[in-house]
Amino acid sequence: MNKFFAIAAATLAATPALAHHPLGGLPMETFSQGALSGVGHPVLGFDHMLFVIAMGVAAIFTGHRYLTPAAYIGAMLVGCGLMYAGVAMPLQETFIAISLLAVGGIVLSGRALDTGAALAIFAAFGLFHGSAFGGSIAGQEGGIGAAVLMGYLIGLGLIQYAIALAAGWVAEKLLGATESSSINARLVGAMVAGVGVFLCLEMIEAPLVAAIAG
Repeated sequence: MNKFFAIAAATLAATPALAHHPLGGLPMETFSQGALSGVGHPVLGFDHMLFVIAMGVAAIFTGHRYLTPAAYIGAMLVGCGLMYAGVAMPLQETFIAISLLAVGGIVLSGRALDTGAALAIFAAFGLFHGSAFGGSIAGQEGGIGAAVLMGYLIGLGLIQYAIALAAGWVAEKLLGATESSSINARLVGAMVAGVGVFLCLEMIEAPLVAAIAG
């Protein structure tokens, strides 16, 4: 239990870094800068990080811990590419918040996803996370070259896949979560779902207040 709270505290300690700018706002001009930015965005973006952690924990109970996170990675890269091409997923931030609530809630429930459901859910949310990541390259003044784009996509894919696998390993080996009903696995789900609830409430707060005031 103490290990869980230590990991949770370390994760949440990164939440003030909401700017998602690994290069401090500087433009990406080389392959290495693109890769660094790709690695940094999911790490600095606590919403993306928490989703990948919850996904990694959920994946170990599907029976295909390596395949199911790969569905997210593939769809995330597609979403990023679409955004770069000018095709944005609608309501990106809303669906990202819902993704934390949904996958965190699944882990919290203590029920294991079957492989087909996991592939579909992870891939669907991957499109929205990828679209958000794509905004960083689509909005860069002057555009980016092929080398930068390749570095960015490689960095995005590798770091998130590594985080998902690491989260599953930590849950199983360090937290003792060998079954989906494990209390420590469910606590991870509670943490992620709780952040999802907070983000969803934050999004509806302004319209709700405006409606009441009006």
